Amino acid sequence: MNKAISDLSSHTPMMQQYWKLKNQHLDQLMFYRMGDFYEIFYEDAKKAAKLLDITLTARGQSAGQSIPMCGIPYHAAEGYLAKLVKLGESVVICEQIGDPATSKGPVDRQVVRIITPGTISDEALLDERRDNLIAAVLGDERLFGLAVLDITSGNFSVLEIKGWENLLAELERINPVELLIPDDWPQGLPAEKRRGAR
Repeated sequence: MNKAISDLSSHTPMMQQYWKLKNQHLDQLMFYRMGDFYEIFYEDAKKAAKLLDITLTARGQSAGQSIPMCGIPYHAAEGYLAKLVKLGESVVICEQIGDPATSKGPVDRQVVRIITPGTISDEALLDERRDNLIAAVLGDERLFGLAVLDITSGNFSVLEIKGWENLLAELERINPVELLIPDDWPQGLPAEKRRGAR
């Protein structure tokens, strides 16, 4: 995982802009639009290159260090996004919003979309063989509240569940693609359920 960068002064203007955005999304991969490509930098690049089986390279320097990076053509992004989402990853899409011809310094960019396994609605990214459920759970060892949403159909349900074992059984039954849990959630949740947890 990336670590927040608080002192941006030693970075190039482009990387200062990148880190201002990335610091807000440390636990998600960032696709950073540069011309006709989405570039992926630092630890995100190492992870994405491995998951997507694309070339990891390094170009330039910032803060005295080479910048690990990989990239994908913007017109082919949907296929790569689909693969990452199926692997349980969340992706932040950062687009150029300024005009490169009139920009002094780096072109203005902003986050325009965050794609998580449970919030996708694009048919190209969905697995047609399963429901695309996002679930949220809150409670203690005795009583839990479970909310389940299928964003593609709008179906929403809320359940009250007694006991840890019953909660685990219900999570196994509904098999959400993403599970939202509190920061202080017990570590007893099975690893395969925690993969999409945040």
